[in-house]
Amino acid sequence: MKILVTGGAGFIGSNFLNLFVPRYPDCRFINFDKLTYAANLLNLKNIQVKQNYVFVRGDIADYAAVAAVFEKYEPDIVVHFAAESHVDRSILGPADFINTNILGTFNLLEACRKYWGDRPGKLFHHVSTDEVYGSLGETGYFTEETRYDPSSPYSASKASSDHLVRAYHRTYGLPVKVTNCSNNYGPYQFPEKLIPLMILHALEGKSLPVYGTGENVRDWLFVEDHCEAIWTVIEKGNVGETYNIGGNNQWKNIDIVHKICDLLGEKLDKDPQEFKKLITFVKDRPGHDLRYAIDATKIRDQLGWEPRETFETGLNKTIDWYLHNKDWVESVKTGDYKKWLEMNYGT
Repeated sequence: MKILVTGGAGFIGSNFLNLFVPRYPDCRFINFDKLTYAANLLNLKNIQVKQNYVFVRGDIADYAAVAAVFEKYEPDIVVHFAAESHVDRSILGPADFINTNILGTFNLLEACRKYWGDRPGKLFHHVSTDEVYGSLGETGYFTEETRYDPSSPYSASKASSDHLVRAYHRTYGLPVKVTNCSNNYGPYQFPEKLIPLMILHALEGKSLPVYGTGENVRDWLFVEDHCEAIWTVIEKGNVGETYNIGGNNQWKNIDIVHKICDLLGEKLDKDPQEFKKLITFVKDRPGHDLRYAIDATKIRDQLGWEPRETFETGLNKTIDWYLHNKDWVESVKTGDYKKWLEMNYGT
């Protein structure tokens, strides 16, 4: 079995490869990644010498590069992680999101249609987000039947890619599966996202920027739980179906920041207030959805998947990882990362 993983040097993709390359030595994993600012081959140093792993640098928005990978490696399964994923960046510069998330997905689907034909045993697994559903009020959950209502260029581009994937299944019979997940956190996450940003800024004594009043609610999922869910869907899920993946951990942003400060205080034997005094409320971003919450009943009841980590255990593991991997942190705190912080937070 040959598995093409797009975006495998990014946050979720690298965790996926680190889990399954050693676990399935009889499968060959091809990591196809453009290596944008958020990708890092250091994420994969533990598997880079494995005989069943190969890295190919390329852009999914370049059809010729995609076709070359299909011709050379003849993948049986495509696990499509590659995406521009940061909402704030999509507001400032939506073009990259349209190019990667929509055109890139189209190119992969076209390559699958061309090179697979009607041969059995093939699968295109599309990894998407709960942001395509828009915003919830104070109650309720997103289900697989929730109407799409994206609020940002990022979520609109992911919604578009979801529709393309389903259209290729209905029109051409392409074997596809789709998963929509809640907010991920864990090792290797680029520090523009909330949890690693708060951890690293607190450690450096910098301001902890929180949008608005911090009342926005998200459902948090430990990244390895997400990867296990994806593998479960690949193995057991029905072709043409969508599965929502959530952690059943709804937290207000401000409460997460306080929780991080408390845990850092415990781990470093410091007064948590020393970290909490760094909290700074900044102007809210346009179209900021109030609340996300995933109903993961379908994947639990039909496929038997449930998250292993609570938010408490997952957050502890995440903070420990950043504390013990300072070399990795230093490697990403250059170039685009600093420019991004300056542009958005003036730090």
